[in-house]
Amino acid sequence: MSVALKELSVLLVEDEAKIRDLLAGVMEKVFKKVITAQNGEEGLKKFKKFNPNIVITDILMPIRDGLEMSKDIRAISPETPIVVLSAFNDKDKLMQAIEIGINKYLLKPIDMDELIYAIETLAKAKIDSSNLIEIGKNYTFSPTKKVLIKNGVEIPLTKKELAFISLLINRLGTLVLHSDIKKNVWIGESVSDAAIRTFIKRVRDKVGANFIKNIPGLGYKIDTKL
Repeated sequence: MSVALKELSVLLVEDEAKIRDLLAGVMEKVFKKVITAQNGEEGLKKFKKFNPNIVITDILMPIRDGLEMSKDIRAISPETPIVVLSAFNDKDKLMQAIEIGINKYLLKPIDMDELIYAIETLAKAKIDSSNLIEIGKNYTFSPTKKVLIKNGVEIPLTKKELAFISLLINRLGTLVLHSDIKKNVWIGESVSDAAIRTFIKRVRDKVGANFIKNIPGLGYKIDTKL
C-alpha cells in the first residue's frame, strides 16, 4: 500500500447507507480520514468544511445529485480529484462528467481494488504536479519523478547528470562551487577539472546552452531568467 494514501482525507458521498458504510469501512483502513455524506448538498457542505484531498461520489442522489455537487466543487477547487460511481452506463451522464472534469468514472458494483488503485493513481499525479518547480518560462523540474522538463518534453539525463541538475535546482539562482559539484556528483571518486568541463558541456547540449551559467573560476548556477 502506498504511504501517500495514509496521508489523504477522502470525502465519500453515497445515499445508500449499506453501500456507504461498506465503502467507508474499507477506506478507513487505507486513508487517514474518511468523511461521509448522504447527498450532494451535504457533500458540498462537508467539502467546504473539511477540504478533503479526494472526492468519491455516487451520481443519482436526492436533494442534489453527484454531478451537480461535483460542478460546484470544481468551481471552488479545480485541482481536487473527483471519482464518480454509477450503477448505470449512461452515455449522457458520462458526457456530463467529462464536461465537468471528472477524473475517473467507475461502474457499480464497485471493485474495491480498482477503486483504491484509481485513487492512488490520482493522488500520485496530484502530488507530482503540486511539487513541480518552475524555472523561468520554459523549464520545470519534478523532485518526485526526478525529471527535468523543457517546454513539456522530458529531457533524458544520466544518474550523474541528474545529480548535477538537482544540486543546481536545490540552490536555484545561487552559485554552486566546483568543490560542491565534485563532492555531490562524483561521490568518493577522483575527477579532474577537464573531465568536469566535458561533463557540463554534454549536459548543456541536452538541456540548452543558456540554462547553466558558468561563473569563471568559481562554479555554475542556473539562469532563472530564461
